[in-house]
Amino acid sequence: MTINIYEPASTYTDNDWDVFSKWVKGVLISTTPTITFTKKDGSERVMRCTLRNELLPAQEINEDKTPRKYSDKVMSVYDVDAQGWRSFTINAVKRVEFELNDD
Repeated sequence: MTINIYEPASTYTDNDWDVFSKWVKGVLISTTPTITFTKKDGSERVMRCTLRNELLPAQEINEDKTPRKYSDKVMSVYDVDAQGWRSFTINAVKRVEFELNDD
């Protein structure tokens, strides 16, 4: 296995953050990375999370429920340790660490 670590640069432009966001989503769909980010209160959070279909809980569809607002700056993920949905602001990410098989 290869451990990959990526830390976004503090000099990222809005376009860089957009590209980074798409990359992070791809990592989340294919692996279960550990993401370190700064919470809104200024504290640091380390979270093992994913968007891998086989690890996500079944979602109940409620047509009467008001849909949540979508933001391309906020990423909703499944926290595998807390077993619940969490979110973070993409430009608050400090580190993404994940393993890939060397197959």
